[in-house]
Amino acid sequence: MTYEEIIAKVRKLFKDTDVSMIQEHLAYQFNIEGEGEGAFYIEVKDGQLFIEPYEYYDRDATFICTSDVLFKLISGKLDPVKAFTIGKLKVEGDLGQALKLKDFI
Repeated sequence: MTYEEIIAKVRKLFKDTDVSMIQEHLAYQFNIEGEGEGAFYIEVKDGQLFIEPYEYYDRDATFICTSDVLFKLISGKLDPVKAFTIGKLKVEGDLGQALKLKDFI
């Protein structure tokens, strides 16, 4: 899977995600390793969800994983805390803010 295909799939999977209940600003960067390597961010701002293929420097947390792990997390086949514990997901930044990702994946 290419980087562009990963971004397109992430956008499709989050297309109908309702984040209107999240009133705070959240910004997460995902650094994909291996196949389709690259960075993108997910931002919740003013009750809307944005996914962009860029690095986000004012982020709350950075998640580092393979595309396979990313899609297992999004689909609910892999718990983010378990993925972190077993080393399949690395997290840099504010762990408290990082845990809020579970509110909408």
